[in-house]
Amino acid sequence: MAVKIRLKRMGSKRNPFYRVVVADSRSPRDGRIIEQIGTYNPVANPVEVKLDADKAIDWMSNGAKPSDTVRNLFSKEGIMKQFHEKKNQ
Repeated sequence: MAVKIRLKRMGSKRNPFYRVVVADSRSPRDGRIIEQIGTYNPVANPVEVKLDADKAIDWMSNGAKPSDTVRNLFSKEGIMKQFHEKKNQ
């Protein structure tokens, strides 16, 4: 089973809101998830990003791969840096 960290779209038409979730890579984008680890609101001014860094790092340590967009969010929040520091210890 390949596990991915990706965005699940919520919200209404023209008003996107996303949950950052851990899911099986074979499940649909808005389908069944394993765990929710944060939220992302691109419409808010400024953009709102709330993430549980510890859970994200634990999942990546166990082999979960973040999608490109989630990787960018993690980089901006400093989670990728923490993950690489933890991995290199």
